[in-house]
Amino acid sequence: MNEIPYKIYLEENEMPTQWYNVRGDMKKKPAPILNPETLQPITLEELSPIFCEELAKQELDDTTTYFEIPEEIRNFYKMYRPSPLVRAYCLEKKLGTPAHIYYKFEGNNTSGSHKLNSAIAQAYYAKKQGLKGVTTETGAGQWGTALSMACSYFDLDCQVYMVKVSYEQKPFRREVMRTYGATVTPSPSMNTEIGKKINAEFPGTTGSLGCAISEAVEAATTQEGYRYVLGSVLSQVLLHQSVIGLETKAALDKYGIKADMIIGCAGGGSNLGGLISPFAGQMLRGEADYEIIAVEPASCPSLTRGKYAYDFCDTGKVCPLAKMYTLGSGFIPSANHAGGLRYHGMSSVISELYDQGLISARSVEQTKVFEAAEIFARVEGILPAPESSHAIRVAIDEALKCKETGEEKNIVFGLTGTGYFDMVAYEKFNNGEMSDYIPTDEELKKSLDTLPKVD
Repeated sequence: MNEIPYKIYLEENEMPTQWYNVRGDMKKKPAPILNPETLQPITLEELSPIFCEELAKQELDDTTTYFEIPEEIRNFYKMYRPSPLVRAYCLEKKLGTPAHIYYKFEGNNTSGSHKLNSAIAQAYYAKKQGLKGVTTETGAGQWGTALSMACSYFDLDCQVYMVKVSYEQKPFRREVMRTYGATVTPSPSMNTEIGKKINAEFPGTTGSLGCAISEAVEAATTQEGYRYVLGSVLSQVLLHQSVIGLETKAALDKYGIKADMIIGCAGGGSNLGGLISPFAGQMLRGEADYEIIAVEPASCPSLTRGKYAYDFCDTGKVCPLAKMYTLGSGFIPSANHAGGLRYHGMSSVISELYDQGLISARSVEQTKVFEAAEIFARVEGILPAPESSHAIRVAIDEALKCKETGEEKNIVFGLTGTGYFDMVAYEKFNNGEMSDYIPTDEELKKSLDTLPKVD
């Protein structure tokens, strides 16, 4: 038996004390976000009415490489961090592969996912600023759950706009949020002007993250003492999530393991960006080389079929514009079961790294994703979230390639969370009722044709 343990744990004193900002090491920075009215780079003064001031500063800072993690946040992290890096011995045996497979497990908290890493940080800065509460959107519900927990900890009001299809598919996730004191509204709703407009334009729509973002931003900017917080896409979120990658790298280094391949699911970019940031930083500095793969749903393929252009971050077109790989802010994905990946665009940081060729991307159909999820669950003992299972799919595919070639690659992937609130999806898969929807070129063109004209 290899002396590497099943679970590699860091000691409490080995936890990161700083977040890593990969933008600080990027010679070619992500393009600046733009004011939607002036189409000029947005300023701190313009961003502060939407975000907490400290978070707005983090969002705009592309030169500072490391940010100190406040002690109160580090103390909260200690409740569930460091998270384990697990050697998937049983999966390796099942596949008969010479590859060594490792996964960073982020599901060891009540929210069931990595989202708590940024939620507690954003709630901390909101409380420090003296705000009454925050508003947000959530897709599958992991972010909303995490934020409701963080707001409860700091005694902040939490208003969540949940994508309607997930609100209906995942009632138990909704109830966890309510248990922690959050108000949860299916989006698009009739509570906001943006929601009314979207419902009129798309009758019977199942919603999207872009819709929910628009509603949450409107709710924040029309209530005194509130700010909007986001669970993915933004550079500040990738900064907070860098604890995932920093711990992963420290755990690998502890046993002298060099990753050959790093795989993460990709929706807006929070998990992927957090996992890969320190490794991408090494590549940018010329210190090491890795194969990094972003895995997205074939039903919402922003990297593999989108356009690298400025676009609105939300369907209602009230948010700043970001240069990113996008399918168009009006794109409404099919009601697939990986709700956390149903976003029309991709983080500006991930988009720029992809455009520079530092990472690659693949899209996979949801039936193949759930096949991989069941293989993993049966041998590794964890029921994975549908989002995470996109990474599992490609990790299995790559391990099987190693079986053919005899290569002993070290494959690392992010297991972002658990799927215990996703049983409707598993039920449909087990009953043979799940289908794969892939948008046509014509559908994508119709959405991409609406991209804003930015010089």
